[in-house]
Amino acid sequence: MVGEEKKTIISIDCMGGDLGEQEVLKGIEKAYAKNRSLFFLIHGVGDTMPNLLKKQKRLSGAYKFIHANQVVRMDDKPSQALRRGKDTSMWHCLESVASGEAQVAVSCGNTGALMAMSMVKLRKIDGINRPAIAVLWPSTNPHGFNIVLDAGADIKADSQDLHQYALMGMSYAKSGFNIEKPRVGLLNVGTEDHKGRSELQNAAKSIYESSKVFDFDYIGYVEGDDIPSSKIDVIVTDGFTGNIALKTGEGTATLVRTLLKETFAFSVMARIAALLALKPLRSLRRRIDPRRVNGGVFLGLNGTIVKSHGSADATGISAAITLAYKLTQNDFQKNLAKKILSHKNN
Repeated sequence: MVGEEKKTIISIDCMGGDLGEQEVLKGIEKAYAKNRSLFFLIHGVGDTMPNLLKKQKRLSGAYKFIHANQVVRMDDKPSQALRRGKDTSMWHCLESVASGEAQVAVSCGNTGALMAMSMVKLRKIDGINRPAIAVLWPSTNPHGFNIVLDAGADIKADSQDLHQYALMGMSYAKSGFNIEKPRVGLLNVGTEDHKGRSELQNAAKSIYESSKVFDFDYIGYVEGDDIPSSKIDVIVTDGFTGNIALKTGEGTATLVRTLLKETFAFSVMARIAALLALKPLRSLRRRIDPRRVNGGVFLGLNGTIVKSHGSADATGISAAITLAYKLTQNDFQKNLAKKILSHKNN
């Protein structure tokens, strides 16, 4: 199936995206064009994807289609998805990772259902209380993004959870992106030591102590405007705050693009100015485009799951697949589990 060349096998749930299976296929094609060492287990329902694949010659020999009978809907509650989920494309996608057939799974389906199914199929790493979703956000850092967690896996987080998020985020930065000594901060309403709830203050002490053991920099409290800055690599917060902060950021990026478009269409002179500034404007658009860093990683499970944004287009889906591939190349899962076990034993 994979020939002599060693392939990275990625399991993809092609259902659940807002733009349909055709856009998922475009994303797969885009990722494969950049990296021919990929092999895809494509999970779907009905005839749409098989018919599209038959017409696609460029992916010949690079995929296996696995049919399911049901879809996890975006409005399904996690409990509903679990009850009827064993013959869904999402369940089969995760099963491929649990069985070892694939190294990583990618889905743009229902986030709550995906997390619930992942916890059942893959289980939590020993010592982890709550898994977290880590997302990448465009920043002025040299590598172009910062890591934010939790982005919505669980709206609650006590001091121990926040401490574990910091360790998982630090490990993600090191193993996933080769950031030798990540700078980690706690999201708060101010940077002064006395600010914030008791959970934050207790977590701050624990994270500082761990920074001396695991070789990362704890820089203290950070605020919302630090999320896209170059002063930090990993921002730690609870899922409620993290999800709102990131959705606000996405909305702001969309607003900036809309306002720029309206401004340059205002008059003839503005259109001329737009033509003269076309190259730098394209560069700016690319830098603030959330699609380039699409893909939230579920941390704290015995397997690697990448959650693509539900509204992702081909560019975003390709980015999620590329991220999935990168994580498999750095023994990310093994290194994360090792650090969590080491922390537990200490």
